[in-house]
Amino acid sequence: MDEHFDEQQPQRRKKKRKLRVGRVFMTLLLLFTITISAYSYFQYKQGKAMTAGSKMNPGEFQGDLLSPEDPTTENYLLLGVDNDGSGKYRTDTMMVLSWDQTAGTAHLISFMRDIYAQIPGYQSYKLNTAYYLGGVQTAKETISGMFNIPIHHYAVVDFDNFESIMDIAFPNGLEMNVQNEMSEKIGVTLKPGVQRLNGKELLGYARFRADDEGDFGRVNRQQEVIQAMKDELFSVSTVLQAPKLAGALDNFIETDLTSKDELTKVLTVIAKRKLDLQTLRIPVEGSYSFTSYSHAGSVIEIDLDKNREAIRSFLTTP
Repeated sequence: MDEHFDEQQPQRRKKKRKLRVGRVFMTLLLLFTITISAYSYFQYKQGKAMTAGSKMNPGEFQGDLLSPEDPTTENYLLLGVDNDGSGKYRTDTMMVLSWDQTAGTAHLISFMRDIYAQIPGYQSYKLNTAYYLGGVQTAKETISGMFNIPIHHYAVVDFDNFESIMDIAFPNGLEMNVQNEMSEKIGVTLKPGVQRLNGKELLGYARFRADDEGDFGRVNRQQEVIQAMKDELFSVSTVLQAPKLAGALDNFIETDLTSKDELTKVLTVIAKRKLDLQTLRIPVEGSYSFTSYSHAGSVIEIDLDKNREAIRSFLTTP
């Protein structure tokens, strides 16, 4: 009887020790989860507090339905707007981001603001006038109608807030290769060379057009900034800033997405870590000419069929 008791005693001690180790692990995991949740909540609230009072009113928005054949691909209308001093806004930047969440790929289409556009309910004007005339819904209907692109969501950012967003998201700046000296009408002076640009410098870089390329060069630089943002998005410092950025975006950016949706989508992209981003500029080469109208000024007249086909091909390329 004593021998049997002695044989079982070490096994019971070992089992008890295993239970204690498991309990410690679960306790540490719980503490880690609570800490991360508290940190995220604090950072989110801090981001909102930093940007209080920065609301715009883009008007009503009615997004298109997702395609039953491709329910994981969503198209986002991205608009960067400028206040003309009267409280009215024109779109200085117009893009559509098509994101395939299953494949982890994204296609970014930039539209030249001087495209002569068929604006529903209004006389034809430059494309950047659509938002000015009827808000985000009119801008959406103009782009989706002209180019056969369904648009499911939107985001509008006032360029007055752009530099603050960049400084929160990327406190160490973004690395850009500045090709030429830039200073005219951008509020900063940029010297040639590879360097890290802060929010104000990035805004100036993305908006500069006082060279031979004009708006075409500006659109190219805007796409360069987007690519740099995508690459930097996966750094440790940016991951730590994600909750604060989500709080800032809630005030700085007008969108049909809820704050929870925004944070979830940002964290989803970060979790994937490998996002293939391809870019296209509209109009494509060989599909446009310059002309002028008395009511609209100098515009870019485009071959609509060529550009529709270019977009269709671009969006269906893996």
